[in-house]
Amino acid sequence: MLGLRFPALDDKHTDSYYAATTDAETYPALAGDIDADVVVVGGGFSGVNTALELAERGMDVVLLEARRIAWGASGRNGGQVIGGVGHDPERFRHSIGDDGVEMIHRIGVECVDIIRERVAQYAIDCDLRWGFCEVALKPRHLRSLEASEREERARGYPHELQLLDREELRCFVGSDLYLGGLYDPTGAGHVHPMKLCQGEAAAAAALGTKLFELSPVVRMEHGERPRVFTAEGSVQARALVLCGNGYMDYLEPRAAKLLVPASSCIICTAALPEELAASVLPRDIAVCDMRTALDYFRMTADRRLLFGGLANYTGLVPAGYRDVMWKKMLKVFPQLASASIEYAWDGQLAIGMNRMPQAGMLGPNSYYIQAYSGHGVAPSHVMARMAAEAICGDTTRFDVMRAIRHWPFPGGRYLRRPVMALGMLYFKALDFF
Repeated sequence: MLGLRFPALDDKHTDSYYAATTDAETYPALAGDIDADVVVVGGGFSGVNTALELAERGMDVVLLEARRIAWGASGRNGGQVIGGVGHDPERFRHSIGDDGVEMIHRIGVECVDIIRERVAQYAIDCDLRWGFCEVALKPRHLRSLEASEREERARGYPHELQLLDREELRCFVGSDLYLGGLYDPTGAGHVHPMKLCQGEAAAAAALGTKLFELSPVVRMEHGERPRVFTAEGSVQARALVLCGNGYMDYLEPRAAKLLVPASSCIICTAALPEELAASVLPRDIAVCDMRTALDYFRMTADRRLLFGGLANYTGLVPAGYRDVMWKKMLKVFPQLASASIEYAWDGQLAIGMNRMPQAGMLGPNSYYIQAYSGHGVAPSHVMARMAAEAICGDTTRFDVMRAIRHWPFPGGRYLRRPVMALGMLYFKALDFF
């Protein structure tokens, strides 16, 4: 039995472009004691899609969200729909075998396909568009992109990749900063993430899932029939799935010690004139660079540049980040000097030490999925699918992910943030070479 202290509740989303452009359904708080087949804790991509996957299989599901659906990282991120699950699965060949490594490469494609299919199946209006480019700032970045293209081609990646030199890249990104890039026209893209998550929640609700907001879990009992308690009620179920990700600290220390919350910041311009928008991103693609503390950006459906970065591993949001991000944006796109910034917000993501998503169990019928390390829009969808498969009796793929070893961050609950921040200084220093 575990207890939870939770910060004061707020029934509003952060003041972001996403929240300002989403007319979301709201759901009641839990009141009373109920039973279900499965109870899911967390209303972001992981939790909502676990609920939806289970509802599609005919399960009676209850989802509990402490604040609002997509309140956390799922409603604050850069909206980049990028394939791949984790980083370099070959590192784990000794524990998951050749078949496990190949499975991870396959689900790296599947995770994007789930979004593609889900948006079509449920007619989710979320500004989904295709086209993504990873861009190089240094010659070693170009060499890495060339190696990635060769490896993906050898593995049979089902989408055509295109290596771009500096001049070719200018047809996609209107900046002199980059030396080249690797362009994926159909296998990755970008989306309004809050609309996507809210649309998936509505789809789950239509299939019978009971969603409750403003219902933080304050206590849990693991066992054959797990039970979770809120201030006003409880849910007992045959299975429990924890999807709190970077907000797990007080609720489940055994899972929380395997990750460290980190922050990232985003600014969003006012709507740009058509000609100016075309000078920035002529092909309307999503872009990120290759540094540890990377920049990422894309154009919204109403021609605003959304520009993010400033990763901070202390978990603290830098003071004046709006101005810092403005200067970073102008370094990439000096033609936006006259553009105004209408929104600025930050969010919390969860970093795992080995940069692989984490799947595990806390009891005979208690599961968790978490730790997407800033790359979770698409991978969270396939992790949710594997959790649902396991609950329904097919543990094959979930067991592969469980077999990957994850280490607690050193320093315990109070010191792991500064230890992580110090460690990341080394990798950030490599960005200068």
